[in-house]
Amino acid sequence: MPMINQKIIKNSFVFFSLGIILFFISSCNSNVVFSNYQSFPENDWFVKNKIKFEMQITDAQSLHDVSVLVRHADAYPYSNLFMFLTTQYPDGKITTDTLECVLANGKGEWLGNGAGDIFDITIPLKKSVKFPMVGKYSFTFGQAMRTDPLPLIMDLGFEIKKSK
Repeated sequence: MPMINQKIIKNSFVFFSLGIILFFISSCNSNVVFSNYQSFPENDWFVKNKIKFEMQITDAQSLHDVSVLVRHADAYPYSNLFMFLTTQYPDGKITTDTLECVLANGKGEWLGNGAGDIFDITIPLKKSVKFPMVGKYSFTFGQAMRTDPLPLIMDLGFEIKKSK
């Protein structure tokens, strides 16, 4: 009988712990309007491979923070990542920007969070910005490095959160 009680206590503790973790994860992400990752086959980003994120913006009054998310291997050969970002607005207007994402400091240490030989970094693009209109937006990223394919970039993500 004591063995059954120990199993029940262990199972109850596990379920309670999972519940607490899920609560914190869901409460931390309540400001997320859009978040998505896309992977690169064989961890190679070819110039011809554009990454496109589409979303419907329903709130043109609130302030938003816009970020790009990069997942790369420890052996990535550069300290930065240049990209072209093309934004298409609901009214058809198109703009293109060149972005530099700094991935390592001057000492060559990765700025993102690492797990083994994989690093994730969130790079803020714009803070406290209002979308000029409601409707469908598309954000297309292309790599702008001089290496084709660009090795050891695993995933690219895009995230929009309501500003705090």
